[in-house]
Amino acid sequence: MGEDTPLELPFLYLDTLWLQVTGTVCNIACLHCFITCGPKNHTHTMMSTSSVEEALDTGVSEGMRHVWFTGGEPFLHPDILQLIDMALDRGALGILTNGMLIDDALAAQLGERFRTAKYNFEIRVSLDGATLEENDNVRGRGVFDKACEGIRLLAAHGLEPILAVTTLDDSQVTQERFAALLRSLGVTRPRVKWIPPFRIGREERRGRGYEAWETLTAHDLKEPEAALKLQCGTSRTVTSQGVFPCPILINEPGRLMGGTLADTLDSNRVDHQACHTCWVEGFSCST
Repeated sequence: MGEDTPLELPFLYLDTLWLQVTGTVCNIACLHCFITCGPKNHTHTMMSTSSVEEALDTGVSEGMRHVWFTGGEPFLHPDILQLIDMALDRGALGILTNGMLIDDALAAQLGERFRTAKYNFEIRVSLDGATLEENDNVRGRGVFDKACEGIRLLAAHGLEPILAVTTLDDSQVTQERFAALLRSLGVTRPRVKWIPPFRIGREERRGRGYEAWETLTAHDLKEPEAALKLQCGTSRTVTSQGVFPCPILINEPGRLMGGTLADTLDSNRVDHQACHTCWVEGFSCST
């Protein structure tokens, strides 16, 4: 590749489909949110039920293995149970949530689907501290207690959630501390998904942005497994505004690939500095 040639990653196949079902609409506004979600952010509005179904059907036709619902906060969607059923009819489903809206009735319904669905169903609950003070300093007052209650209710109904924890620069997170927290809430198999900080959105304002050297190079992409090392080689993200290569870049207008999933299953640019984080961390949102 010459210096003026765009850095592009070939698309191999559709393994994972991300659906931004509630867009950037969330019930909280975390200080480190890289897509700046919150109650007043309607940059990406909620997806309609029909648009979710259309994306799912296209995903099935392309051999999709796994679906993820994200946002914003997915459980704000008024048709979330219908969307869950639609997804589980077609493949394995994961939901990334802050856990705050999960009451006993909802946990019971989710647990029933976990037991009866023909495909795997998992839920990840985001926490960024193993104590109230650590977590709520980043995610907002009252979040820790409500998230922990959501975890406890899910576990009580047989659906043990995985924690999604961002490894912030000033945090002292350890597997053991989070495992102890999960066990105290009734989770028998504690699991943690570690998420590196993406220095865009609120995280850039909270800490630091990317340095000039933090970028992929043409030499990096010569690696034989490059298209597998970056998640955009095997996944796409659908929002109410169109299709993006990944959930991290949905607020980057220049990364909009097209209006429908079927039209966007080809190579994409990987010259955003957030791509460097995925590369050096070996990070994928879905695994």
